[in-house]
Amino acid sequence: MNGYGGKKRQVELVSETGHWYKGGAGLVPVRWVFVHDLEGSHRDEYFYTTDPGMKPDQIVSLYTGRWSIEVTFQEVRAQLGFATPRNWCGNSVLRTAPCLPGLFSVVSLILQRLTRGRNVKACQTAWHARAEATFGDAIQSIRRLLWCQTILKQALLHTVVSKLPARFLAMLLDELSRPT
Repeated sequence: MNGYGGKKRQVELVSETGHWYKGGAGLVPVRWVFVHDLEGSHRDEYFYTTDPGMKPDQIVSLYTGRWSIEVTFQEVRAQLGFATPRNWCGNSVLRTAPCLPGLFSVVSLILQRLTRGRNVKACQTAWHARAEATFGDAIQSIRRLLWCQTILKQALLHTVVSKLPARFLAMLLDELSRPT
């Protein structure tokens, strides 16, 4: 079975149709699927649907196919403040909400253009090593490029800044571009 991120996993599926009570409609058929990971790397999960005609593997595929969408919304909330727009009136909130996912797309497109398909380096810390870059890493890469092309380019024209060691300038760029 294809799991989250498109990775293949060995799982065991158990499925059956049950019912739940819905006010006004009486008993409604519900198809449930129990997914047991045979490799032991993921926790067991239950998935449900109100379409009792769906096959168990279809139900699981629909849920795992949502992974990239879920990650996108998580990153938009964490990096761009989607859940907490600071606006004074309702119309401003209605304008802000669609703009933030749009900004996510703009950042992704800028990074794709800048890297030309090369992988972005994942930011590492002493306590957390990551194999893949996140949206936060994408924002940091673009900030770094902007700092490099605008402010530091002008600053390097001054004698004092041009004498700084390249390693120190690289560290300075990394710190200036780090998300707050």
